[in-house]
Amino acid sequence: MKVQQTILVSGAAGNLGQAVVNCFLAANWQVVGLVHKKKEREALERYEEYVINLNDESTTQEVVATILEKYQQIDAVVLTAGGFNFGVIETTTSDQLLSLYQLNFLTAYNLVKPLLAHFKQQTRGKIFFIGSLQGQKTSQGTEVVAYALSKSLLFQLSNIINAENANERIQSYVVVPTIIDTPQNRAAMPAADFTQWQSPENIASIIYRYTLNDSTTPDKILEVAKLSHSV
Repeated sequence: MKVQQTILVSGAAGNLGQAVVNCFLAANWQVVGLVHKKKEREALERYEEYVINLNDESTTQEVVATILEKYQQIDAVVLTAGGFNFGVIETTTSDQLLSLYQLNFLTAYNLVKPLLAHFKQQTRGKIFFIGSLQGQKTSQGTEVVAYALSKSLLFQLSNIINAENANERIQSYVVVPTIIDTPQNRAAMPAADFTQWQSPENIASIIYRYTLNDSTTPDKILEVAKLSHSV
């Protein structure tokens, strides 16, 4: 089958990243995964992986340029790289704020910056940030202050991108899960009701569906709990 489109996935070694990779490979896309550390995995057709520190702006630009030189076009990017920690204002240090700012926002910003220039040149492209309820409604982030603040910036960046490209076929979305059902989250919250969580595969399916939508969608906030029933 002919490879139709190319997608970049940051955090490709994580639970959600792997689900996104698998989803788009199954749909016959060329997938380029970006990871912080190399892991042994079986070779997959139409999948290529780059080890990259997304906090390094110049290196990120160089890697994107290399990928573009090889594939000529990138049609979408899914930014799953990020981190989490607990902490109220009284206990959250400036180092913790900086750490999650770098993990959740700067990794996304440094990658989107060169990609947005490419999307403008090719007059189309889809961007998918992974937000959170605490980032969307920071009043719910009282116990995860650094996480909520860093994730909130993704919503603001997405708003700026959409305002700047309102008349173009360039669309930025923020995907908002409640809690992603991963082994790490189950271990951290063993008493939780896992049936209310969203699987990485379900989230990946929603992202894939929106890559196929070429119309200008008014609502660029994709709340997974509300969209799951129609996947």
